[in-house]
Amino acid sequence: MSLASVAAADRFVDLAGLLESCEVDGFHADFLSWGHYRPEYWRNYWHTHSFHEVCLAYSGEGRFNSGSALYDVTPGSVFLARPGDVHEIESSHSSPLGIAFWGFTFRPGSLEPGWWSGLTRADGPVMSDRVGLLPELISALSAEAATPVSGYSTVLAALGAALVMETARAFALDDDLAVEPVRRDRGPMVVEAMQRHLRDNLSRPITVRDVAAAAHLSERHAERLFQQQTGASIMSTLRRLRLELAAQLLLDPAVTVTEVARACGYSDVRPFSTAFRRHYGRTPGEHRRTGGTEFV
Repeated sequence: MSLASVAAADRFVDLAGLLESCEVDGFHADFLSWGHYRPEYWRNYWHTHSFHEVCLAYSGEGRFNSGSALYDVTPGSVFLARPGDVHEIESSHSSPLGIAFWGFTFRPGSLEPGWWSGLTRADGPVMSDRVGLLPELISALSAEAATPVSGYSTVLAALGAALVMETARAFALDDDLAVEPVRRDRGPMVVEAMQRHLRDNLSRPITVRDVAAAAHLSERHAERLFQQQTGASIMSTLRRLRLELAAQLLLDPAVTVTEVARACGYSDVRPFSTAFRRHYGRTPGEHRRTGGTEFV
């Protein structure tokens, strides 16, 4: 965890008017305030908000008072004032506190516990050391806002959604964050990657070694997995895909049979015609003359 990018407070750009709202996992959030306090003595006296206000300390020391509870603040402290919470923040005189802060409304669409419970649970913690990705997200938002270019609003909305979620996670209970582990069978995904490699390189010479390397597998493992998932070998699948492509290309009279053969990985028309006839039961020329239709 590094707060170095946040500590460069002159780079923390006001996002007002640039990022106003976002959708977070089906929930809606409106951003109302952004800013930072430089590391010099300051105090914002007792007050409250109608929205969630979150602060991340990046340097110095201070104190966060929330109701009757007093909390020491040091670099890496994340603290939260929920709507209606009466609170104040005071910097240390000897080691001035620097913070970044952001405020937003949050309307959850579900009362079930989840990552959002960190924001909605009235009796939840208001101080956390789960910084997570907050420094990186704040820095990325600032950098995007500092020099907006085409597409900036989409990027800001995505980063804002991640900021809200990461903020809520910082204050959520472990039980609310727990999910069932996802156990995925990577076999189908790997085989799909190998099939994609075949389709993307039909005009090029391809060996089992090439396909296995594309999937980061040994040749033996790649062949065994491919056969297990598809019921066919890699090379027989390559031949089928090439001939299926050839059957489509032959329907275009502007493309010669020689060009079709080369587009499908055959260096000469003769072996192409032999393979095509063996697969479809007719020559490439007959396939073209009948428009791809087989009359019985």
